Amino acid sequence: MRYARRVRHIVGWMVLACSLSAQSQYPGRPLRVIVPFAPGSVNDLVARVIAAPLADALGQPLVIDNRAGAAGNLGAEVAAKAAPDGYTLFVGNVAHSISVTLYDRLKYDFLSDFAPISQIAAGGFLLAVHPSLPVKSVQELVGLARERPGELNVGVGGAGMVAAVELFKSTTGTRMTNVAYKGTPQILTALASGEVSVAFPPTSAVVPQVKSGKVRGLAVTGRLRSPMAPDIATVAESGFPDYEATTWYCLMAPGRTPNEIVARLNAELRVVLGRPEVKSRFAATDLTPLPSTPEQLAQFLRAEVAKWGASSRRRA
Repeated sequence: MRYARRVRHIVGWMVLACSLSAQSQYPGRPLRVIVPFAPGSVNDLVARVIAAPLADALGQPLVIDNRAGAAGNLGAEVAAKAAPDGYTLFVGNVAHSISVTLYDRLKYDFLSDFAPISQIAAGGFLLAVHPSLPVKSVQELVGLARERPGELNVGVGGAGMVAAVELFKSTTGTRMTNVAYKGTPQILTALASGEVSVAFPPTSAVVPQVKSGKVRGLAVTGRLRSPMAPDIATVAESGFPDYEATTWYCLMAPGRTPNEIVARLNAELRVVLGRPEVKSRFAATDLTPLPSTPEQLAQFLRAEVAKWGASSRRRA
């Protein structure tokens, strides 16, 4: 009996030693980065901006694996079920925190099936209206929407944009009718033509139309003003201090990935996000690098899930 216990102890120490040895040599082969949206999407762009410098830092290639489908949930499911060995990474975004509220039967748990590594970047949307709409401020838009409940059409496309719109309606107590489009280009065309009166497109996409006078910019949706449109106030500054809607991106790994690997990836990514060329590439799409600790990301994700859940309950 004593001999059997001794053998188990020896085997346990051998397994632990092998595990520690493997982690000390990490990474020893290429890493896969699952992007849950199609090539060319902002999520894909974010992954590719960090992939090359992070690969240099780690000494191994990072291979982008686009797994689009089900509003980003297909790729999330694949990543959640991958081996927790540090060789599969996942670029999550705001759509996944919203999905927790929208879908009852997700095949993964966004908060417990992933190991947070770091936030990557965040950006906002810009609340814009057709010039024919007789409003020049958020307060005037809210007043008009309250006078004409459900009559104003708002163009939407993508979970982040829908969330920004729904949060705005629940925060301001207004009703507008959502009109769905395939993507941002179609929404901008519809807004410029007057097919819809209101839209919340990404700031970088709509600023040229604001400057040309094709549409009128009322406010940006983030906590801070956008460097691309510094003269346009935030919705919070416009009388609704509790409103903030951003599109954000983060790096995660499957749950139970060793803490040592998570710490290594976090440290390398934080250095990458501080590089001037990385900041410049993000700035071109109105994204701001936001490195964080794994603990800060975990707290942020819990808050985001709670925020969108509360918004959903207010709309119900």
